[in-house]
Amino acid sequence: MLIRLATMEDIADVAPLVERYWEFEPIGGFARPRIETLLCTLLAEPERGACWVADAGGRLCGYLLAVFMFSLEYGGLIAEIDEVFVSQEMRSAGVGSLLVARAERDLAERGLVQLQLQLGVGNHRARLFYERHGFRRRAGYELLDKPLLGA
Repeated sequence: MLIRLATMEDIADVAPLVERYWEFEPIGGFARPRIETLLCTLLAEPERGACWVADAGGRLCGYLLAVFMFSLEYGGLIAEIDEVFVSQEMRSAGVGSLLVARAERDLAERGLVQLQLQLGVGNHRARLFYERHGFRRRAGYELLDKPLLGA
């Protein structure tokens, strides 16, 4: 299993994985052309984030996408895992762990100081996975969000 940064040539293979992830969660509104355009934008602007893929002999079976932001509180650039997905047939084979480990290593090498993620409160299996990898709940905080007009 090769874990590597995604390239523009991977977009057509990552998009169906995104679709499967959105079906799994469930996240509505998947539109392949829009997703491919967004992935292209991300890969063309590496200061915004990164995407790693799990490559099993030329076939992609997973991805991890992280976006970057600046934080005064943490003293520099931090990353948030936006999405992680591993194909059903490759789950429990260590692919997710490999993706997280590679992302952590690459992010630290780039000078990022913190890695965070959002997790559905009912996603107990994922919570156990992330806790095994050192992620912890941030006591006293919860996520609030608001769509912006025109977005």
